[in-house]
Amino acid sequence: MILTLAFRNFSHDRLRSGVTIVGIVFAVVLLAVQLGLYVSASRMITGAVDNAVADLWVLPFGTQSFDEGAPLLGSAERHQVLAVPGVRAVTPLVVGFSDWRRPDSATSSVVIVGADIETKALLPWSISAGELASLKEPDGVGVDRSYFEELGVDGIGDFGHVEGERARVRLVTDGIRSFTRSPYIFTTTRRARAMFGIGSQASTFLLVRTEQGADVASLKSDIAGRLESAEVLTSAEFRERNIQQWMFNTGAGVALIGGAVLGLIVGTVIVSQTLYSSTKDHLREYATLRALGSPSKYLYKVVMTQAALCAVIGYTLGMIVALLLARASLETAMPIVLTPFLAGSLLVLTVGMSAIAAAAAILKVMEIDPASVFAR
Repeated sequence: MILTLAFRNFSHDRLRSGVTIVGIVFAVVLLAVQLGLYVSASRMITGAVDNAVADLWVLPFGTQSFDEGAPLLGSAERHQVLAVPGVRAVTPLVVGFSDWRRPDSATSSVVIVGADIETKALLPWSISAGELASLKEPDGVGVDRSYFEELGVDGIGDFGHVEGERARVRLVTDGIRSFTRSPYIFTTTRRARAMFGIGSQASTFLLVRTEQGADVASLKSDIAGRLESAEVLTSAEFRERNIQQWMFNTGAGVALIGGAVLGLIVGTVIVSQTLYSSTKDHLREYATLRALGSPSKYLYKVVMTQAALCAVIGYTLGMIVALLLARASLETAMPIVLTPFLAGSLLVLTVGMSAIAAAAAILKVMEIDPASVFAR
């Protein structure tokens, strides 16, 4: 009976109900796009850290992100870390910005990532063409398919130059994008050092793997106590620092979250106004139900059910639009990522938004005087 009455109220004024649905669809699409972009940006920012095999990261003081590292560490730091009981392996990593010169002499900013494949500390992921072993060839590098046009290459065998060093594409990945818009160029540590013109022992980061069962927090403290020119972070801490640097220090994350909040507010206001107007139009019917002995809770449930109907229909249509937009963005620099968790969270937010919007209508129902039905 409650569902029937709520559905009749919903379908009584199709124009008003349509406005409600449009408001919810707008809110859901805006929320999905903004939060989907936030998830996408977060994955770009933390992709290298998440795919690195390391319990601890040793980095020069002042390093705020993976992309912005400076090759300042030498062999002394590596040997100091190796001397700490409980450390199983210490792998150097060379990372930094450089310029890629295309065959047509145009240049593009890139991020060189030098890591030896034998260590398996940080390997290119999402490989779509080529073999890892090919990076060991004299001029071998790995690039992502999404940056072919920017780098002036078409696939395996094409080449460019980095700091005078020939770089031939031997491996292709699919989906490794950089938040800075500068493509990652994967190669070996030796070749990365040659590109930057630094010493044979220099590195940007040291990736530390601990013995099984070792106390990582204790090892972090021990290693930090031995190093004067570097700090030590767990993988989770370094991941969080990258997010903080690119998403909040630059304001990008605030803008995305702000857009999502705006969509939530706009959707709530539209649904609230529509439900309130609909309730006012049916005050006589609600008064009749009160006069017939219907308890207040029954009337509240009718209003809430009507709000839930709007939420479910609006959410469904909104998610269809959002999924189409996400599909269309797959090949863009920042695709929209809609995960099952995000979709479920949006459903909860939509229902919650509609429930809050129903509050004004419920307050109006509470003011109904059953005797008013006999006033005419």
